[in-house]
Order: sequence, then structure tokens, then C-alpha cells
Amino acid sequence: MSSKHAHLDLGLVVRGHGRHYIVEDAQGQRHVCHPRGKKSDCVVGDQVRWAPSGDEGVIEAVEPRRNLLFRQDEWKTKSFAANLDQLLVLVAVEPVFSESQLARALIAAESAGISARIALNKTDLPGAAAARERLQPYRDMGMEVMEVALKADPAGSRALLTPWLQGKRTFVLGPSGTGKSTLINLLVPDAQAQVGDISQALNSGRHTTTTTQWYWMDEAQPRTALIDSPGFQEFGLKQIEPAQLPLLMPDLRAHAGDCRFYNCTHQHEPGCGVIAALQAGQISASRYRIYGEILEELSRQRW
Repeated sequence: MSSKHAHLDLGLVVRGHGRHYIVEDAQGQRHVCHPRGKKSDCVVGDQVRWAPSGDEGVIEAVEPRRNLLFRQDEWKTKSFAANLDQLLVLVAVEPVFSESQLARALIAAESAGISARIALNKTDLPGAAAARERLQPYRDMGMEVMEVALKADPAGSRALLTPWLQGKRTFVLGPSGTGKSTLINLLVPDAQAQVGDISQALNSGRHTTTTTQWYWMDEAQPRTALIDSPGFQEFGLKQIEPAQLPLLMPDLRAHAGDCRFYNCTHQHEPGCGVIAALQAGQISASRYRIYGEILEELSRQRW
């Protein structure tokens, strides 16, 4: 940020829609703001310098970010949110989750330096054992997998999740039907009010489920936040160099240093520590398959 904006109020971007943003000031009041000029590069979680302008406000500058969670394909970059403390990937027993999408979300978080956990929802359903088995490779590589039943056991789910969320800014990522809305409504008692105020300000109530939304879990002393995101079908990782990919997957990274060649792709080279670990059952076949698919995708994009 240039010093010429240092005198302006500091605000938090809690929602964006098109070129309209909702900025929360230090007193907790929310204002509709527009960025100065044509370029719009704010995301939810940004700290911005802004100034009142009539009934609304103008965003003059974006403060430097600690981190940025985003996905990128061949055509566009989609930013989720900035300045996050942690990521919660919510998957469910039903509908059956995509292991590839789960892996991609965790790789993006690792690349951005954001710690992550997985929560498996709907564990009261008959398919829970199969879902647990599919998540075992993540437990094996040291990732915590929390099991919840947000509708069947709301009190137990709240008791499990709240200590981990306390005092943090947590981004919740997961496919449609997983239970993100249930999670938000369980943990944020006035969630609908927080959305309603913003929708009224933007006059865009119909868009409440298609944009990233910031919620305070403790509005009286706002420290704990949940950031909800819309569902998506694809999760591109074009921002990652092919050689970096195995270093962003903890189970592969643990064995990549054992390879004979420093530039090993872990696909066919002799003396590959990753392939040896795969053959020894230390890396799951599904994780290795996903690695190969993403590696091919990243390598193809650079021709």
C-alpha cells in the first residue's frame, strides 16, 4: 500500500459480487463499496483502505496479503479468499466425494501455506465405512479427519468443531450437497441475518449461494470467522510447476528424497523412492494415480 492511502479507514472485505463489495469497518458496520478504476482485484478476506463517497464507499488500496487461496485453469484464475488461517474441506458419505477434487484442494492449500483438515459429514449413513476407507490415506500421511453428523448429531458435531475453529479464520470448501449450509447455520446462529443484511445492501438476494460469504461466529467480539464458498465442478492447479507437485503432497514428499535422480518425475525412472514406497504399500494407489493425472495436466499445459 502506498503511503498516500495510510490515512484512510481500514476495512475488511466480507463479500463481493461483480464490482460491488461489502466492506466492514472497525465498528462492525458494513458498507457497499466500489474499487477505484476499472480493475477489480479484491477478494473476501482482504484488508482495504476505503473512503466514503455519498451513500457508498470507494476502495482506494488493498493491503498486502498473508496468503491467497485460489484455483487456476487454462482460461482463468478464481480466487477464493485471502488472509486465511486454515482450510476445512468438508466431504460427505453421500454424495460420494471426488478424491481428485479433495487432493487438488489440499495441494492448493499447501502451495498457499494454509493448514488444512478434512471433515467427513453424514457418518450416520450406511456408507460411512467405505468413506472412511477412502480417507485412510489422508490419515496415514498425518492429516486429521474429523467425523461429524451435522443433522443427526448437531450437538456432538458442534462440540468437535468449535475448539478447532476458535479464534481462527477458516475457509470451508466442499462440493454441493455436502452440508456446508447446515454447518454454517449450526455454528453461526444469526447466519441468515448476516446474509440478509448484505443481500439487502447489494439488492441481490438471489445471489446468496453463488458468492463467497464471510460469517462471524462471535459477532460481539469478532475473532472467529467461517468463510463459505460456492460449489464448483473443476479445480485447476495451473499455478503449480510440475516439479513442485510431489513436494506439495506429503505422502509423496516423504519419499521423493530417496530417488536416484534429482529431477525424477516418479513415473518410470529407476531408483525412484516414490515408486518403491508405492510398491511397499506406503503410498496408496489412488493417491499415486491422482498425482499422475495432475502431473500430466500440468506438463501438457506448458508445451
